[in-house]
Amino acid sequence: MPASPSTVDDYLKTIYHHTEWQTQPVTPSILASELGLAPSSITEMVKKLAAQGLVSHRPYGPISLTDAGTLRATSVIRRHRLIETWLVREFGYAWDEVHDEAEVLEHTISDRLLAGIDERLGHPRFDPHGDAIPAPDGTVEREPFVLLAEAALGHTGRVLRVSDRDPSLLRALEEAGIDVGRTVTATGRDAVQVDGGPTIELPAAAASAVWISA
Repeated sequence: MPASPSTVDDYLKTIYHHTEWQTQPVTPSILASELGLAPSSITEMVKKLAAQGLVSHRPYGPISLTDAGTLRATSVIRRHRLIETWLVREFGYAWDEVHDEAEVLEHTISDRLLAGIDERLGHPRFDPHGDAIPAPDGTVEREPFVLLAEAALGHTGRVLRVSDRDPSLLRALEEAGIDVGRTVTATGRDAVQVDGGPTIELPAAAASAVWISA
């Protein structure tokens, strides 16, 4: 039985996201964990994606997107991130509220409406969380970065991206004054200065969810 287009898109997006901000390759076990599925289901689906020329994979090895898979993944991700940006700018959504809405809308809006949204927003390059919005040809612009948890003490950089995986963490970071574009200095394992102000303690897991300029 062929997989639905939305299921294929979900797999491709997950593979793309995994290596977008770090270099560890995605394996079937990681993919199973990310999607909350049994390893046998992942194996079957990866075979289907490989047969369609969307991924390359060898038994027990990592999974990578082909050029065709990357283009399809970035097309869906472009829709998702433009919708998130639209919801924040035009409808007053908070950055912790847009992910689930965009997950629904990315499969329903027309290409014409998406183009209109892009034009109305002035062709934004980044979404509210700092993730790059791919161009129609799949290309992205991203400057060198470092995960805050891995930054050397004293390192100063602009917040480039905050993971949208945990809405409660997004709210906590916003309350702490940390959002995309702020300048932070790593002063401790879980502490930073924001825009040259006093040192603040970060919420749990925050340092592993914030990327700053290298």
